[in-house]
Amino acid sequence: MTLLLFTRILLVVYFIEVGVLLVFMPWSAFWERNYFATLVPGLTTLLANPFVRGAVSGLGVVNVIAGLAELFSLFSSRRR
Repeated sequence: MTLLLFTRILLVVYFIEVGVLLVFMPWSAFWERNYFATLVPGLTTLLANPFVRGAVSGLGVVNVIAGLAELFSLFSSRRR
């Protein structure tokens, strides 16, 4: 039982951490200085597109919501 609880907590932390990174990373300076984007010139213009940045941020929001849903599920199952 303890291993299952630990695994679910790790899953919640993973989802929220990745979600927060995906929400904020496309709008940071780190996104502009991407090494792999400089290797392929067409990729630089694609990654600079606000729609692509918004899509990546949207995936981050979905990850955060999934993490919070799992956290809510974890707390509601512990009360039973």
